[in-house]
Amino acid sequence: MRTTENIQTMQGVTKTAPGYDNMTLETLEVPVPKEDEILIEVAFTGICGSDIHTFKGEYKNPTTPVVLGHEFSGRVAQVGSAVTHFQPMDRVTSETTFYVCGECSYCQEEKYNLCPYRKGIGTQQNGSLARYVIAKEKYAHKLPENLSYEGAAMSEPLSCCVHAMYQRSPLGLHDTILVMGPGPIGLLLIQIAKEIGANVIATGISKDRQRLELAQKLGADAIVDTQTQDLAEIVNQMTNNVGVTKIYDASGSAAAVNQAFPLIRKGGDFVQVGLFKDKFEKLDVETIIQREIHYIGSRSQNPYDWPIALHLLAKGAIDVSSLVTKKVPLEKWRSAFESVMSGEEIKVMIQSDGDFS
Repeated sequence: MRTTENIQTMQGVTKTAPGYDNMTLETLEVPVPKEDEILIEVAFTGICGSDIHTFKGEYKNPTTPVVLGHEFSGRVAQVGSAVTHFQPMDRVTSETTFYVCGECSYCQEEKYNLCPYRKGIGTQQNGSLARYVIAKEKYAHKLPENLSYEGAAMSEPLSCCVHAMYQRSPLGLHDTILVMGPGPIGLLLIQIAKEIGANVIATGISKDRQRLELAQKLGADAIVDTQTQDLAEIVNQMTNNVGVTKIYDASGSAAAVNQAFPLIRKGGDFVQVGLFKDKFEKLDVETIIQREIHYIGSRSQNPYDWPIALHLLAKGAIDVSSLVTKKVPLEKWRSAFESVMSGEEIKVMIQSDGDFS
C-alpha cells in the first residue's frame, strides 16, 4: 500500500470562499494523524445535496477554505500514537463529527449532531474529496466483511435516514406514510420503511418519473406525480380519509410541504429531513395548529444511527446498485457536480486514485 511515507501531497476539491462556485482542485499536503486520529485513504465519496447547496452558496455552514466530502469509505493508511482499535489496511468509514466540546448536555447524551461547538468533516474540517482524510478514532467504524467500499460510502446518508425513522419519529408496523422527494435520501427512506413494514406513498413531480418508477421497484406501495395526479385523493383512498400517520420530506420544497400538511392525520408527525434552499420559508402554520401536527426537524445523524445503517447495508436491505448511477475520478469532480445539479443522476460517487481492486 502506498502511504504518506512516499506521498507528500494530494489533490482536494476545495471551497475557497463563500458564494456561488468558488471551488477548485487544489494541491494540499497529506495530513498527519494526531494521537487519537486515523488517516484514511479514500476509496469513494458520494456527492450530497448539502455539497450542492455549498457549491451554489446556499449553505452557510461550511468554513472556508475547506475540502468538501463527508459520505465516504476507505482504508486506514496510518494511525495516531494513542489509537488502539484500528490498524493500517482496516476497511472503514467515519461519522461526520470531527470535534465536539464533550461538556454540553447534548454531548453528555452523545447527541453530537446538536453540540453547539461541533465541527464536521467536509464543512469545518477538511473532508474526503481528496486522496486522504483525517477522522477521529472515536467516530470511525470498521466495515462488515461483505460490504463493498461503494456500499459503505452510502452509510452516512443512510444514517441520516435511520436518524429520522428510528429516532426522530420511529415508524411502527403497518404505518402508512408519505415520503416526499425521490432523490437519494427519499429512496433510502423508502427502503428503510419497507424493511420495518410500513406502507409507503412516494411523491415527486413529472421530471422525476424515472425516479418514481425506481421508488416503486424499491418497494413503494404507491407512486404519485403531484403535477398530474391528485395526491389528496390517493392518500384518502389508502387511509380511509384519515390521512397518513407520518410524512418524511426529502424534497426541501416549501410548496410540497404545504401541499402535504392537510394529508397528515390529526396529531401526526411531519419530519423535515431535506434542506430548503432558503433559511426562511412560508409554511402553512394554520394547518399545523389546527391538526396538531408535530413538525419535527431531523439533523444529520449521531452514533446511535451508524450500527443500524451498517447492519442494513450488510444484510442487503438497501439496494445500493440501483442508487449509484455514476462514478467519476477525482479530477473530474466538476462534471460530477454538474450531473447532480442537472438531475441526470441519482447518486454520483467520486472515486479516489488509490488502488482498491
